Amino acid sequence: MQIAIIDYNAGNIFSVDYALKRLGIEAVITSDKETIAKADKVIFPGQGEAHSTMRYLRKTGIDKLILDLKQPVLGICIGMQLMCRHSEEGNTDCLGIFDAEVKRFIPRRHEDKVTHMGWNSLQNTKGALFSGSFDEKFVYFVHSYYVSLNEHACATTEYIQPFSVALEKGNYYATQFHPEKSGSVGEQILSNFINL
Repeated sequence: MQIAIIDYNAGNIFSVDYALKRLGIEAVITSDKETIAKADKVIFPGQGEAHSTMRYLRKTGIDKLILDLKQPVLGICIGMQLMCRHSEEGNTDCLGIFDAEVKRFIPRRHEDKVTHMGWNSLQNTKGALFSGSFDEKFVYFVHSYYVSLNEHACATTEYIQPFSVALEKGNYYATQFHPEKSGSVGEQILSNFINL
């Protein structure tokens, strides 16, 4: 099985490769469109800023490639946000796979910190990524923008307010949290994706 990790203008993509290696899976990190198109599974991970990242995706044609993929695709963190329709970060139009808005956390109390960083529990889990029992399991987050609740949500949590932490639509899947940094729970979620 060929797993392609999209190499684009984003940080933190190598931790996904390390997590897959722990599962005994050798992936290829690549920006080659033909290699990505032929892969059995594609992972679109990373940390970064929405506006400059979308500009890079459009410049390289990776945006159109992602939209044309028919195999299972997993977006992680900024990958999930860029798969939505629009982000408040830089007032950016994104890929539009999920009809959802990405908004900045607005603190409501003194103790509300932005960036949302650390462990938080999954709620309302369903769908292929969460085959098994995942409600109340803890996963790791680092983000200042969130995806609003929407019809494609297959998991939620609450920080300042409820929001979507995983999405599913057709062959596209996404997580706001980092499964590659979420211990055995994250490994199981990655395994569920690989085994689709």
